[in-house]
Amino acid sequence: MSSYGASRQVLPIHEVLPGILAGFAAGRTVAIHAPPGAGKTTRIPLALLDADWLSTGKIVMLEPRRLAARAAARHMAMLLGEEVGATVGFRVRGETRVSATTRVEVVTEGILTRMLQRDPTLSGIGVILFDEFHERSIHADVGLALTTRTRSLLRDDLRLGIMSATLDSAALQVVLDDVLVIASRGRAHAVEVRHLARRDGQRVEAAMAGVIRASVERNEGSVLAFLPGAAEIRRTADLLGESLAERADVMPLFGDLPAAAQDQAIAPSTHGRTKVVLATSIAETSLTIDGVRVVVDSGLARIPRFSARTGMARLETVRVSRASAEQRCGRAGRTAPGICYRLWDAGDDAQLRQRNTPEILEGDLTALALDLALAGVTEVSELRWIDEPPAGAIALARALLQLLGAIDTAYVVTPHGEAMARFGMHPRLAHMILRGAAIGAGATACVVAALLDERDVLRRDLHHLDADLRTRVSLVADSRAQDPQADAHLVRRVRAQSAAWRRLAQVDDQAVDPARTGELVALAYPERVARRRPGSGARFLMRGGSGASLARDGTLARSEFLAVAELDGRLPESAIYLAAPLDAPDVERLFADQVEQGVTIAWDADSGSLVARSRRTLGALTLSEGRTRVDDDELAARTLIDAIRRDDGVRLPWTASAMSIIHRVGFAATLGDEWPDLSMPALHGSMESWLAPHLGGARRREDVERLDVAALVLGMLSRTQRRALDQLAPTHVTVPTGSRIPVDYGDPTSPTLSVRLQELFGLADTPRVGDGRVPLTLHLLSPAHRPVQVTRDLGGFWRSSYFAVRKDLRARYPRHAWPEDPMSAVPTKRAKPRS
Repeated sequence: MSSYGASRQVLPIHEVLPGILAGFAAGRTVAIHAPPGAGKTTRIPLALLDADWLSTGKIVMLEPRRLAARAAARHMAMLLGEEVGATVGFRVRGETRVSATTRVEVVTEGILTRMLQRDPTLSGIGVILFDEFHERSIHADVGLALTTRTRSLLRDDLRLGIMSATLDSAALQVVLDDVLVIASRGRAHAVEVRHLARRDGQRVEAAMAGVIRASVERNEGSVLAFLPGAAEIRRTADLLGESLAERADVMPLFGDLPAAAQDQAIAPSTHGRTKVVLATSIAETSLTIDGVRVVVDSGLARIPRFSARTGMARLETVRVSRASAEQRCGRAGRTAPGICYRLWDAGDDAQLRQRNTPEILEGDLTALALDLALAGVTEVSELRWIDEPPAGAIALARALLQLLGAIDTAYVVTPHGEAMARFGMHPRLAHMILRGAAIGAGATACVVAALLDERDVLRRDLHHLDADLRTRVSLVADSRAQDPQADAHLVRRVRAQSAAWRRLAQVDDQAVDPARTGELVALAYPERVARRRPGSGARFLMRGGSGASLARDGTLARSEFLAVAELDGRLPESAIYLAAPLDAPDVERLFADQVEQGVTIAWDADSGSLVARSRRTLGALTLSEGRTRVDDDELAARTLIDAIRRDDGVRLPWTASAMSIIHRVGFAATLGDEWPDLSMPALHGSMESWLAPHLGGARRREDVERLDVAALVLGMLSRTQRRALDQLAPTHVTVPTGSRIPVDYGDPTSPTLSVRLQELFGLADTPRVGDGRVPLTLHLLSPAHRPVQVTRDLGGFWRSSYFAVRKDLRARYPRHAWPEDPMSAVPTKRAKPRS
């Protein structure tokens, strides 16, 4: 029996501990639903220590945040009467407190993934507990998916526990086999909820400060106030100012604070003073802040939202979910009855989302995609997910990893990808450090990576601060450097982290050179290499095709190229927050294997010729271009055809003979035989097939205008079709005078013959085409070639209408013969001879 029993306080979780222990003993996955204050985080791991089935195996418990991991480990060690690092220890980034005797390790969620990468069997580990699983971080989801696979393939003795305040047990039962769901009753103490909505237009900091002051005056115990971010926390603290100095200590609590300051915020108050903790969502779960009896909830949270469209994440302030609001409220009832003030109307509760959206559905999946490749998973569906990663986001992540050289086209991890994983950071930054070390800038890369892994060490007002990242690199690299706008703690933390990465990358002997910042950022964010738009001041075009601009003019505004590290992701043009300059030779050297060279050919209507330009491009960026010869006949032909279709100063010579062929084929097609479609729309649409082969040497307008289009169109017919065409649609008809008169097939349903009436004397029947099937429409002309009659029945004309026409013609053309009997008259082209 462990020494734990004597020191434990009775909490709601103790009522269900026997069932939990029995479930684990039976080898089942145990899902524990325990609302805030139940004691699940610290009591369940300690209760498992004496389990017979566990023997000497370790208990690994995952926490979503470093603060929660440290606090949980310290509280359990205190319950055992030991120091942290004995039976209970923790591992978080930058700090490890474990020993050979440690059996309970509290770790942040990403560490489990690295454990699985080092040892897929998880040897020596008997149970893994996922605490606060309702937060559904990417690390927790991928950790559960990989652990489940390990359990099914290699370790059927490995126990899993899922602990959450708002458990979706139905989803877990779909994914996990043989799940035992156990629910604990609510918090240890009752919490009264009061709604105090903000006035219209009132800033959240002012509203929070007012409620906090009133709470300190009216209520016992300390106050925990939830605000969306560090900026709001600082402004609220400023508003509280000296008004609470005599009665309370105001303490911030957010992720970027030093560990000592975080620990102080959750420690018991000294000398009986009231404590006011201004916190972000970091204090929602797994923490007991001693003495808190009052919670003031702004109802807001700041979360990262990843955009697949821009490939970037940006922080957004959103309303909390109903589950988060309940978590926050529960902080007031951890040690005694409490009260929770909510800064929204009670009716708005129904408008809150039920729970937070899992990060895997809207987060950056680059690290997850690399984790899968390291685990040998090439198909996402191989694993069992509560929410499967979106296919589009996975595809985007894999495309980036391929660009970084971390995986191949089959999604198999490369040696470079394996090396990147050792750093436990975003793949972009790991790639930058490795590539930076290879080009002699490893030390600088470690500093840049540490800077980009934190919030800006200088950022106070984005619109009044130079975006040049080199300034920050210089500040961190020189221990003597001072800047009044710098966050001294953050600078120290960046220095410590960069030093740790320098040791890991084995680049301690290299010097930091701020001048190389740009090329290193370009390695981490290759799609954000940007070139200044000509004549546009501080506006840039990025390699990915989107626009970006500097929020203010500064040292970077005159740079030809930039490597952009941070921007707001807004479209169509993002504001650049952090960047560094690049030289053209840097771009050429870093991306030599990705630069594409090609020739573009365009039609210049003014000169009436094709113009070719050679272009060297990196994505959407043009690195260089110039005039060159037009050598590509195929591309030249396509360009000319496009210009012809646009009627852009060049046209095909559609001669009468060419049009005659088109019309004759159109007529032949009406007779029911198989003929190609030679209509003008069809010919315009198919120029690639019949015209392009004859444009090989064409470069100018004159070359197109010299084409024999009639021959080209005729060439689209077979020899058999040509012979049939001459028979069905002869070009001319011979009339009684012997004249060969052209037939007009412009109307395919009614071909016409325009002929002087006198040349048809003696002809009884209408001339026909279409193998004798179609009578021609006769346009009968006067000697002056003016129309006098239209008919398709020549015999009927002679018998009826001719006599009226004759009377008129005799008066107008007295020197011509107009016989009374045209059927017996001799056809003629001439007038009567003079007497």
